[in-house]
Amino acid sequence: MPSTNPESLMKDFTPYVAKDGEEYMNENQLAHFKSILLNWKQGLMEEVDRTVNHLKEEAVNYADPNDRASQEEEFSLELRARDRERKLVKKISQTIERINEDDYGFCDECGIEIGIRRLEARPTATMCIDCKTLAEIKEKQIGG
Repeated sequence: MPSTNPESLMKDFTPYVAKDGEEYMNENQLAHFKSILLNWKQGLMEEVDRTVNHLKEEAVNYADPNDRASQEEEFSLELRARDRERKLVKKISQTIERINEDDYGFCDECGIEIGIRRLEARPTATMCIDCKTLAEIKEKQIGG
């Protein structure tokens, strides 16, 4: 069973078109992003269900140690991927909570607007592109 890129599970959506003079992170925009996040979360949860079913169906006690090792490696890779996705589901849930608390779309570091296009590309973003870039530069300098 091939592993799926978590970002590819974001369902297709129509990019948001802001009206002239529209307030940033108004009710329509928040609903747009909440819909994207809920669909993404649903896709991830469906992937988890598929993995569980796959593991149950494919679990065979092979007599050949090489076959058994191959199967164990495949399962290990799948479970690692699902663990990353589980963490992403948690992050998506936290982001939905930020929307519910009207605390979405602004940079945690400097407070400016993150921007609709950046949020459509990465709906769980908590930093504007400038602050994120600086954080990544600092991380590389520290060696982390």
